[in-house]
Order: sequence, then C-alpha cells, then structure tokens
Amino acid sequence: MSTKEILKESIPFKNPKEAVFTGNGWFVVGQSAGKKDIMAKKLEAEKSKRKVLLIGGVHGNETEGVRFMVDFCKEFAKDEQKSPFDFGLYLLPLLNPDGFFKYERKNAAGIDLNRNMSTKDWAEEYTEEKYNPGKYPGSEPESQILEQVVNMYKPNYIISFHSWKPLININGPAEPFAEKMKNKLKMKIVKDIGYPTPGSLGTYAGWERNIPTITLEFERGMKLEEVYRYAKEGVLDSFTVL
Repeated sequence: MSTKEILKESIPFKNPKEAVFTGNGWFVVGQSAGKKDIMAKKLEAEKSKRKVLLIGGVHGNETEGVRFMVDFCKEFAKDEQKSPFDFGLYLLPLLNPDGFFKYERKNAAGIDLNRNMSTKDWAEEYTEEKYNPGKYPGSEPESQILEQVVNMYKPNYIISFHSWKPLININGPAEPFAEKMKNKLKMKIVKDIGYPTPGSLGTYAGWERNIPTITLEFERGMKLEEVYRYAKEGVLDSFTVL
C-alpha cells in the first residue's frame, strides 16, 4: 500500500472567462506559450513609492489562487485608475491562462512555470512530469514576463497565490508580513516546504533579489466562494508592514 499522501483537487471555475479582465486600465503584458493574452493592471499610489505585486494562476489547476485574485481585483481594481491603498499595485490575476483554461498545472508547452524561473538553482532534472522545468531557465514566455515585471517594477513585497496544504511559505525578508497574515489565517509559516523547488519565484525574487516574497498556499479543494472571505483580512493586514 502506498504511503503517498493524496490531496484533494481544486474546484474548476464554472465560468473560466471570469478570470480574464479587460478595459479600465487593464493591458496585455504579453502572451502565453499557447498565444493567450496575459492581462495585467498597474495602479500607482498618490504619494508613496512602495509597491506590491500580486500573482495568481501560476499553476493552472490551482484555482483557489485565481479565485482570490479575481475577487480582490473586483473589489479594489476593476474600475480604479489609482491605487486604493497607500502603495502601488501590480496585478497579474492569471499568469498561466493555458493551464487554467485546460485545468492543467503546466502551460501549453508542458512546463511547470514555478520551476522555470532563471534562478541559480534551476535544474534540468525532475522527479515527476508535473515538475518539468523546461529546456533552460526562463525558457517560457510566462516566466520571462514575470521576471521582467519583477525587475522593472521593483516591488517591495510579492504574494503569489497557490493551493496545496494550507501554509505561508516565505522567501527573503518576508517574515514580518507572514506574521501579520498568520494572525488571521491561522496557517503555519515555513521557509522550506519539505522538498526542492529549483527555479521557483520564491528563490528568484525572495532569496536572490531580497524582495519579501510569500507563496500563500490555500487548502486545495476548498470551496471557491469561501477563498476570498477567508483570506482577505490576512492579506490586507500583511500590507500594513510596508
């Protein structure tokens, strides 16, 4: 009998097109491997130069993170032209539209985008097909877009929304942000999720560029209508560290 843990699957969106925002300041930041538009929105603060980058849908079948981003954008960024906070926002609700619309982890080229970033620890070898890191670091257009955003926008804080076991994975100097988040979410904070993740955003932005970076892992399989209500206050509280 296998001792390998079996996780629930995420619940697919009833209307996947809901995750694609257009108009009112939304713009195409680039295209996916499958030639789908990747939408973004940038909202500047009136006075502050501090900036936050929020990312959903790196893994297309982890719909909880996309759900959070969709509901966050509907509340705070759907029609706004300026940031509703005292810091700027860069929003990427759906980095991997290829995977999301097919309900698959990887992009159209079969690459795990969170193993494909141009990190010093990127590795060609992988243990399971779902972790395929690509032919070389940053080979995928989605990874190139994310790297360009990180390097040109220069955020002071990054959150990437995923789902697995409920936890707050921190990279770089993110612990103060995570502690604020933990108080509301009641999740444990970890620096290591228990297995190697070469080529990840956390390594690229957090450890190699010293940007406070959180990978917020929702409990996989939770009801999508509960995601935003559950996490909103914890995320907003983490902003107060800026």
